[in-house]
Amino acid sequence: MSKEKFSTLKSTAVPLPNENVDTDQIIPARFLKATTREGFGENLFRDWRFDSNNQPVSNFILNDPSFTGKILVAGKNFGCGSSREHAAWAIYDYGFRVVVSSFFADIFKNNALNNSLLPVVVSDAYLKSLLEAIQKNPSLEVVVDLENQSIEFGGNKESFEINPYKKSCLINGYDDIDYLLSLNEEIKEFDKQHA
Repeated sequence: MSKEKFSTLKSTAVPLPNENVDTDQIIPARFLKATTREGFGENLFRDWRFDSNNQPVSNFILNDPSFTGKILVAGKNFGCGSSREHAAWAIYDYGFRVVVSSFFADIFKNNALNNSLLPVVVSDAYLKSLLEAIQKNPSLEVVVDLENQSIEFGGNKESFEINPYKKSCLINGYDDIDYLLSLNEEIKEFDKQHA
């Protein structure tokens, strides 16, 4: 199943400066019973967003209407812990399309890329200035340009790395099967030449 295409995203952002956020904090284990990817967003950061009486925690960032957007800006070492793919599903289902951090756990990073969620790795200094700028101005626009592999806010720009194959998949809205199908003519030509 192909996903939406990604080229350039201009959006406000939600700052979550917490470091070492693990996948159980992103989506608690008790919500992993579903077999489809839909519906996980309602339980994103569940134990931080709601108290034991299921009431919203007023000082948690996702409960603050001042902060909205399709970009989550997180502290260092985001997505550590267990390898659950559901963490990427929950972030995507909530509405985020990009997560920015100075370090991602490898398995989380790969799960994100496989589910049309772009993990953008920036320097510690850039992350710090971005978090501060968003907290000062919740309407700050952040621009993530996948084609040119750059992120920018208020004239501050930094490049980021991405696997070329995953970049192609995101730009074209492909999953792994779609990518193989897109090479159908080249495969047929190869077969002809090597028959």
